[in-house]
Amino acid sequence: MSATAVHSLWTTASTAADPIAKIGAPKIEYGQLSPTLIIVGAAIIGVLVEAFVPRKSRYYAQLFVSVVALIAAFAAVVALAANGYGTTKAHIAAMGAIAVDGPSLFLQGTILLTGLVGLFTFAERRLDPQAHGNRVDSFAAQAASVPGSDSEKAAVRAGFTTTEVFPLLLFAIAGMLVFPSANDLLTLFVALEVFSLPLYLLCALARRKRLMSQEAAVKYFLLGAFASAFTLFGIALLYGYAGSVSYATISQVVDGTITNVDPALAGTMGNDALLLVGTALLVMGLLFKVGAVPFHMWTPDVYQGAPTPVTGFMAAATKVAAFGALLRVLYVILPGLRWDWRPVMWGVAIITMLGGAIVAITQTDIKRLLAYSSIAHAGFILAGVIATTPDGVSSVLFYLGAYSFVTIGAFAVVTLVRDAGGEATHLSKWAGLGRRSPLVAAVFAVFLLAFAGIPLTSGFAGKFAVFKAAAEGGAAPLVVVGVISSAIAAFFYIRVIVLMFFSEPRPDGPTVAVPSALTMTAIGVGVAVTLVLGVAPQYFLDLANQAGVFVR
Repeated sequence: MSATAVHSLWTTASTAADPIAKIGAPKIEYGQLSPTLIIVGAAIIGVLVEAFVPRKSRYYAQLFVSVVALIAAFAAVVALAANGYGTTKAHIAAMGAIAVDGPSLFLQGTILLTGLVGLFTFAERRLDPQAHGNRVDSFAAQAASVPGSDSEKAAVRAGFTTTEVFPLLLFAIAGMLVFPSANDLLTLFVALEVFSLPLYLLCALARRKRLMSQEAAVKYFLLGAFASAFTLFGIALLYGYAGSVSYATISQVVDGTITNVDPALAGTMGNDALLLVGTALLVMGLLFKVGAVPFHMWTPDVYQGAPTPVTGFMAAATKVAAFGALLRVLYVILPGLRWDWRPVMWGVAIITMLGGAIVAITQTDIKRLLAYSSIAHAGFILAGVIATTPDGVSSVLFYLGAYSFVTIGAFAVVTLVRDAGGEATHLSKWAGLGRRSPLVAAVFAVFLLAFAGIPLTSGFAGKFAVFKAAAEGGAAPLVVVGVISSAIAAFFYIRVIVLMFFSEPRPDGPTVAVPSALTMTAIGVGVAVTLVLGVAPQYFLDLANQAGVFVR
């Protein structure tokens, strides 16, 4: 065929179909995505600060950028909620990729506040003694150097600090903001990776016990990669089942209410095997992030090995983001599959509550104990997820809000108890802490009582809301198991309180470091939220109720 003939074919085809004219410009509602965009912008500025600002000034520049960004993003969430985007104006933004509705705004607000309090613990520089006349924080002087090597010692002598943790924290928060509000499976997966990768790095950056920290990061990375692979495989199978990655379309195919089916897809769509296996794999990936049994194996090792500020932030914020995504997947995509997923979730919730509570009794390290406690709490929250009622959604939102501040506060207290080797996390070293430092022990006791669900703490209000929703949703046996698990868990929380107040202090015991205003603020916010949500929870329960409706 001659060149002119080919050219004439090309021009004929293009004039007939005019493909260029069909590509529309994307319609992005930047105002409604502003919380996430502010955080991503600040994270990029943080990277530029690392590149261009002198080393001496980086810490203050990064802290300023991060605090301003988190406050601005939270203000944007409040503005969106005040303008009705959580209720009457709730809709799907960014061409179907992001849901702007009550649950997403509530969870984004919680993640941003948790991130702000977590940031204060990241920036703490008064707890360790000064090294070579320089103040040091919880992170390695130079992350790239081999632990114990000459280059690391030189970095410590020169007073280097790893200020990259601030942009990493912001990138993690950006991913967490998108994760619970994603409205298609690809956005969900991208958000999962965006918040997981910075956390893998942050876990490896402890200044003390660096080998343990790096081991924790490798375990988290390898198991997280497996979980991501399961999630991606599940997404592929669900795409094969519905011919779309959009939550609404998959939901319509599940319900059988879809009207316009592409003839090319009609042959493969609606294959129930693809739906069931795809759902199982997708939910498995989300349960890994939540830390539910049997996908919890990473939790104790990572919580123990990671720098404690990272552990606190991760324990609080990751749970909020992951439960938000799990709720949206189960309530928006799969309401028509309820009779299939509920029995499985019953089993997961029961073994998670009992497993977390029973194994926690045997722990001798305070960070591992809090890790197993967080696994038990994942089981309690799953009871609210299983309710499949509007009350179930709002009770889970309230519980996540209450739990996240208690967790960050508790880990902030753990950073204060120190001996010559850094943080004293072995339980035997906490004996008699109430006599040596009554205030710190009393604050930690408040957090432990909240974890145990004792009345007049936020933990009691949260557990009551979740169990009530589960009972009304027809899951009364689950509530019985939950109450038994709470009783088992109360034993080891009370044991720590008895150890602190009724044991003799050891002469070689740890000291309690005096923190700067940053850690004091983090702990103070934790105590305030714990008591306010315990004594007067009604306003916040109403807020969660208003925010409890997913846009479809």
